[in-house]
Amino acid sequence: MLSWFAWPQVLFTAQVPLLVGLCSGALLVSLVRRWEYWPFLLTLGLFGLCLLGLSVSMFPHVVPNAVTIHEAAAPHASLAFMLVGASVLIPIILAYTGYSYWVFRGKTGHEGYH
Repeated sequence: MLSWFAWPQVLFTAQVPLLVGLCSGALLVSLVRRWEYWPFLLTLGLFGLCLLGLSVSMFPHVVPNAVTIHEAAAPHASLAFMLVGASVLIPIILAYTGYSYWVFRGKTGHEGYH
């Protein structure tokens, strides 16, 4: 487990609490000023920073004190097979989604779906 306060690591790990503080302050300001989109985006940022802090705390373990990232990884052949499959299927899925949005554009009125 990584110590947050050990000397060389503190230069990297201190960034997470600083960003959480900045993001929290900006969130409070955006709520007071009643901005529309910023509170949502800053809350997503806080959630992401919490996940980053958890991953920094647990690195390199996936299961604390039991399984490391390298032990949990799939064999290289399996990862290469999945990469080929994903690189073929993801563009097909994106093209189909774009095509379906293109075909059905303008079919609803200005009032929306309801």
